[in-house]
Amino acid sequence: MALDGGLTPRIWRAEVTHVRRLTPGMVRVTLGGPGMTEYGTTGVGDEYVRVFFPHAGQDEPVMPRVAGRSWEFDDPDTAAPMRTYTVRAWRPGEVDVDFVVHDGGVAAAWALRARPGDVVGLTTPIGLYDPPDGTTWQLLLADATGLPAALRLLEQAPPGVRTRAVLEVPDATHHQDVAPGAHADVTWVHGGNGHGPSALADLLPDVTLPDGPGYVWVAGETRVLRAVRRHLRHERALPGTDYKIVGYWTAQAELWRERYDALPAPVRSRLASLWDDAGRDPEEIEDEYDDQLERLGL
Repeated sequence: MALDGGLTPRIWRAEVTHVRRLTPGMVRVTLGGPGMTEYGTTGVGDEYVRVFFPHAGQDEPVMPRVAGRSWEFDDPDTAAPMRTYTVRAWRPGEVDVDFVVHDGGVAAAWALRARPGDVVGLTTPIGLYDPPDGTTWQLLLADATGLPAALRLLEQAPPGVRTRAVLEVPDATHHQDVAPGAHADVTWVHGGNGHGPSALADLLPDVTLPDGPGYVWVAGETRVLRAVRRHLRHERALPGTDYKIVGYWTAQAELWRERYDALPAPVRSRLASLWDDAGRDPEEIEDEYDDQLERLGL
C-alpha cells in the first residue's frame, strides 16, 4: 500500500476539533489536536490523504505503521478501515476534510456521528494536479466526490490562468459558495452521484477548449471517467501530460469487487501484468486496461 509523494511518509493521530454540515450531502470535519502540530502539506489543490477509522466500539483506530513508502498492520484482522479523501483546506496544525454523506459506508457513517475528540489516523498528503509549465487555461470537471478538490483548485488558480469549472451535484441544495477570482467561470449541473446518470462525459464533447497550452482535470465515478479519458485522448488528441483523470469512487463498488475477484486467476493476472511494462506509454496501458474491463463487463 503505497505512501508516495514528496513529503516524508508518516501516520498521524488526528482529533476532530469541529464538525459542520455544509449541504444535505456533505459534512466538513476539521482534524487537528496535539498529534497534528507538525502536519505538513504539499500545497497541491487536490492533495489526498488516507483516513483510518475506528471499528465499532473503539475510541480510536488501530494505527498502522509506516514500512518504507507503505504501511502495514501487525494483525490484519484488527486493521482499521481505510478510505481516501482530499484535503479541502490546510492551516498550521489542522486540516478540513469534506465527506460526502449517504446511507451506508464506513466513512459516511463516521462523519455523520463525528464529534470533537473523536480520533482517526491520517497519512501524509499526496497531490496529483500537475499542469504543464506555461499553462494558460484549465478546465476542471467534478462530481460531488471531487467537489472539495475542485473548489480548492479554483481558489488556488493563478491569476494568469483562465479557469472554467463544471461541477455536478444532485440538485441545487448541494451547491456551495465559490469565491474564485474574476478569471474563473463556474457552472453547476445536476445529476449523477448515485441519483441518476452522470452528465460529465456527455457534456465534454460540447465544451470548446481554448487555444494555447492548457490542462484538464476531472474527478468522479471511475467508469464514467473512462469515457471522459477516451474523449480527451482520442477525440481531442491531448497528450497525457495535459490532463489528469481521477476516479474517486465506483458505483456499486462491492459488487464490482466481487465480480472482479470472481474472474479466473489467469485473467486477473493478465490485467495486473499490463502495468509491469515500464517502457510502455502509461496511456497506452490505460487504453488496453479499460478496453479489457469493458469486455469483461466491469
